Amino acid sequence: MTAPTSSTSPVLPALAAGARRWFPGVAVLRSYQRAWLAKDLLAGIALTAVLAPTGMGYAAAAGLPVICGLYATILPLLVYALLGPSRILVLGPDSALAGLIAATVLPLAGGNTPHAVALAGMLALLSGAIGVLGGLARVGVIANLLSMPIRFGYLNGIALTVLVGQLPALLGLPSSGGSLVEEAQALVREIARARVPPAAGAIGAGCLLAIVALRRWKPGLPAVLVAVAAATGLSAGFDLAGQAGVPVVGDLPEGLPQWRFPRATIEETLALLPGALAIAMVSLADITVLSRTFAKRSGQAVDSSQEFIALGVANIAAGVFQGFCVSGSASRTPVAEAAGARTQLTGLVGAGCIALLLVAAPHLLSAIPRAALAAAVITACLALADFAGTLRLWRLRRSEFAISLVCMFGVALLGVIPGIFAAVGIALASFVWRSWRPYDALLGHVPGVPGFHDISRHPDADVIPGLVLFRWDAPLFFANAETFREHLLRAVAQSPGTTRWVVVAAEPVTDIDITAADMLAELDRDLHARDMDLVFAEMKGPVKDQLKRYGLFATFGHENFHPTIEQAVDRFRAAYGTDTGAR
Repeated sequence: MTAPTSSTSPVLPALAAGARRWFPGVAVLRSYQRAWLAKDLLAGIALTAVLAPTGMGYAAAAGLPVICGLYATILPLLVYALLGPSRILVLGPDSALAGLIAATVLPLAGGNTPHAVALAGMLALLSGAIGVLGGLARVGVIANLLSMPIRFGYLNGIALTVLVGQLPALLGLPSSGGSLVEEAQALVREIARARVPPAAGAIGAGCLLAIVALRRWKPGLPAVLVAVAAATGLSAGFDLAGQAGVPVVGDLPEGLPQWRFPRATIEETLALLPGALAIAMVSLADITVLSRTFAKRSGQAVDSSQEFIALGVANIAAGVFQGFCVSGSASRTPVAEAAGARTQLTGLVGAGCIALLLVAAPHLLSAIPRAALAAAVITACLALADFAGTLRLWRLRRSEFAISLVCMFGVALLGVIPGIFAAVGIALASFVWRSWRPYDALLGHVPGVPGFHDISRHPDADVIPGLVLFRWDAPLFFANAETFREHLLRAVAQSPGTTRWVVVAAEPVTDIDITAADMLAELDRDLHARDMDLVFAEMKGPVKDQLKRYGLFATFGHENFHPTIEQAVDRFRAAYGTDTGAR
């Protein structure tokens, strides 16, 4: 007897496919190459030198204890390593979110620090839930609105923002904490008054030059790690913090994050919802642009909806382990890339190093000069910017160059969401304008060339007396319906002799709305009153179906729809016996 086929045989492949879909990091580990290991380990160590102080700094900027910044760094990196589709994207506290968190949480906390931590955790839970729901609903398709000019503008705007924000730290000056313009003005005033501390400024400039030089002449070395380690050695060896007033990171808080579900009243939770939605929008915009940018650089493809899910779960994890909202990092991801990261093992190493420091050596990073960290962030963001791509837009398409500039300065001056929304709005308005005033052409026959072509581009083309061939290069909808009518009637008026047929070359017309359909019906009556026929050629099947639903297909007559322009011309000649004549 033949053994029965196992009913579970298709289950294992399905489970494997599901694991690859929902846990991309596991699939990467299964195909991991040994040659990547050393690069990922070094990149993770180099990343640690930036993760710890920036996480602490963004926590302070959000009005929370600095330890929360480290907790919000560890857990999201672990989660994203499993769920994230990008191989090197770094998640963590972000400057774009710090202000939103502070504005949402601090008024509700009323100066109670433990309660502020709980509210920040609940805010992370809410924004994380929004991200997960958005990913499951496949709203990642919205990322298709982020065109190349918008991506260039976003990256350049982030680079400009981080550059101006890090220059005070690079020179050993305090940050004003204001907007981009206020920060720049304060920096200029401090430099003009010669208030730059010599030792801190020298360390910052030296690290900046060292990183640039090592990347140029010794690309195999981890430039960021070498420069930061050298600056730390000088700082500790000569006690620059005490002797020269060089700002350093200082002692790290001790202890690993513990599970603690954040407590908030229903009223507080409802009050947090608008902030959670705003943070989710900023985070999703950040991670969408960043993941696509780095995926393009590495020749990979990413699933934007899976990015949303990974980001959402990472925020939920941060929320229940005493952290706060996180996003894709535009400053730390380039550090990982520049240090040679190949996979998310880099993030795991970074998270592990921070956890190890909190447990075993919380004072190890205390002597790192903040100027050295600023140099690392600045060089990373300069690598992130794409000024060459922006200049290419200037050469090839000035309108898209303008969109890129709007996005760049919008992100830098207004924030991520207003800047991107402004650029998307202008891009869509530009598209509507092109559809509102599209190109149209009169067609004629060019001797020796098959088909019919635009007579404005082919002055030697011949037209057929009594026949107007009119091409419309856009969908027909409410905004351009009257323009279509005016241009077609003008072509008829300018046609030599008596016009018998008006043939619309409708191949570019992909849609006809109700307003345009009514216009065509009125145009058909007008032409019939003047002894002319309205004829269509090369109209797509779905557009014909629309005319059938509107009841116009029968009105125009089945015989007035032709598969090709040539067939329409042949029928015209058969009806009127007209030979091709000169214009």
